[in-house]
Amino acid sequence: MNFRYFILGLLAEQPMSGYDIKLFLKSLDWLIASPSFGSVYPTLHSLLEDALVTVDVVENDDKPARKVYTITEAGRQALRAWIGQPLECDISLKTFLMRLMLAGNLSRDELVTYLQKRRSQVKVHLDALEKIAGEHDEAVGLGKRLAFDFGLTAATTEIHWLTQTLEGLS
Repeated sequence: MNFRYFILGLLAEQPMSGYDIKLFLKSLDWLIASPSFGSVYPTLHSLLEDALVTVDVVENDDKPARKVYTITEAGRQALRAWIGQPLECDISLKTFLMRLMLAGNLSRDELVTYLQKRRSQVKVHLDALEKIAGEHDEAVGLGKRLAFDFGLTAATTEIHWLTQTLEGLS
């Protein structure tokens, strides 16, 4: 997933400073293995150069001034254009979750389509993993067996969550 659009999506929800973005990413590190903190400010600078965001310096009495970034109309249009692009055939869980966090920028129909595509992708992976696990049931070592079991459980759980979520959206 393009980190640039993830930042735009965050700013579409609310203006944030680079530090705010870093804290948000740090809170999600266990879930999405977020990009390095060193990539936040260059991305913000690039978005600013492309007029997709603006920056305001907010003075604080006893603290250093904060630069607060706000998405522009051009930034919203760029974000919508990116969100409207067809999804890749095989996206990682990290990319899925990052894009899901931006679901507020999707229409209900777009969100349903996105979740249906993800469910189909996970089903394909689950079927393939079940086949591989079945073929190597006795031949694999304990570590590989545990990894297969984890993958099967994760995929089954994700499909269950996607199905329940889609039913809730209908």
